[in-house]
Amino acid sequence: MEPRSGCPINAAVEVLGDRWSMLVLRDVIFGDRRHFRALLTGSVEGIASNILADRLVRLVEAGLLTRGTAARGQRARYSLTEAGIQTLPIIHALGNWGLDWRPGSEELRSRQRLMREEGPAFIEELMDELRVRHLGAPPKPHDGPGPFDRLAAAHAAAAGQEHPDRRRPDPPA
Repeated sequence: MEPRSGCPINAAVEVLGDRWSMLVLRDVIFGDRRHFRALLTGSVEGIASNILADRLVRLVEAGLLTRGTAARGQRARYSLTEAGIQTLPIIHALGNWGLDWRPGSEELRSRQRLMREEGPAFIEELMDELRVRHLGAPPKPHDGPGPFDRLAAAHAAAAGQEHPDRRRPDPPA
């Protein structure tokens, strides 16, 4: 994809500037939704199937996702590339702006608050975990629960539930 100009902001906005591309990335990153059906049915915003199909093609063409080849009877699996993983700080910054300036439910805002409170080291830890899950990188040791477990616990606490026995939380709002 060739950008319309040499401006780096323009080049980024051409790939990430529409609502659905960012939400698809959010769902892949935080919800670990890696198949078309999971992305379609798991979106709280209700993305249409034709829009989802278009955004997945665009994100693959832009080098943010890869699409695994689907064998007969199997579904294609999408994975983040390093460029896709590097969108996490951008998504985090957008979420922080949303916390400050837009209303939302406590339950969906809880994970964003945790990421903000934990700071840049937590974002790096999340990115390392994404590299393990999507790129096959060796896991880095950490004390205590991993970053996705901590996000799930924050969400469960805000929802008034006990800590869930799952590793992958739904996406932050």
